[in-house]
Amino acid sequence: MRLDQIFKSEFLSENLTANTKADVLAELINVLIASGLTIDRVKAIDVLQQREKLGSTGIGDGVAIPHGKVSDLQDLVVAFGRSKTGIAFDAIDGKPVHLFFLLLAPENSTGQHLKALAKISKMLKTPNFRKKLLDAKSKSDLYKAIVEQDESCPA
Repeated sequence: MRLDQIFKSEFLSENLTANTKADVLAELINVLIASGLTIDRVKAIDVLQQREKLGSTGIGDGVAIPHGKVSDLQDLVVAFGRSKTGIAFDAIDGKPVHLFFLLLAPENSTGQHLKALAKISKMLKTPNFRKKLLDAKSKSDLYKAIVEQDESCPA
């Protein structure tokens, strides 16, 4: 699985303004919609919030991977957002989250959805990669860091 097939530079926010878990989910959905993705905003946010009720997707080390399946989507899609201040996201380590990879999949997707989640999780286990994302000075630097890590991280 290559992320560059489902992640575009337009699906990236270098400075999220949200202050709450609900707001960051909505802001990332808005990034996708503003970039031309046609999905039902309210349904997509609801799917993500329902998933969060099952257990936080804040995996620790300042990272969260909110994800869900939506009916009006044809292909997997990934958005990325960075919060410089950090957002309380009920992460397993109790720390604020700064880096968000949001994954949306079609309702009938299983294997590809799980492969993408595994790939993103594996990429984020590298402390140097997380630091690059936190320190990146521009949107293009962020995108470049994600693509390079994707290429260097076997599926």
